[in-house]
Amino acid sequence: MKKLAVFLIVSIGLSLGGCATTSQPVTQRNSQLTQGNVQMNLVVGKTTKAEVLENFGAPNITTRDGSGREVWTYQRAAQVSQSSSQSGYWTIIFGGQSSNTTGFESSSQMITLIIKFDKNDVVTDFRSRTSNF
Repeated sequence: MKKLAVFLIVSIGLSLGGCATTSQPVTQRNSQLTQGNVQMNLVVGKTTKAEVLENFGAPNITTRDGSGREVWTYQRAAQVSQSSSQSGYWTIIFGGQSSNTTGFESSSQMITLIIKFDKNDVVTDFRSRTSNF
C-alpha cells in the first residue's frame, strides 16, 4: 500500500510537470484556475483587474472587443492519472489460485475563462468552460 501511495505521488507530479509550457512557467498562482475559484473570486461590477491578477495570474491572451473593452482570456490544462491495484487469494483443500489485477486511468481537463473589463478596470462580464477528455 505504501508503494502504491509513493507511485501515485510520483505519477501525479510527473503528469503535472508535463503540462508546463515554455512560454509561461507554472506557478502556484496560475494553478488556481478552477470553476470553484472563478465563482468565488469574480463578481461583475465589483472585481478589479488587480484582484483578477492576484487570484489567477497573468492571462494567456489580452485583446479588445468591438466596444474597445479589454478582454482577458485564460486557458489551463491539467492531466489527472490514477492507478489502482487489487489482489486476492483463495484456496480449496488441494489446490490454490492467486490473482492480481492492476489498472491505470488517465484523463485531461481544460478550463477556459474569458473576462471583460470596463474603462475603470472592473469586471463587466465573464464566461468559463471546462472540458474533460
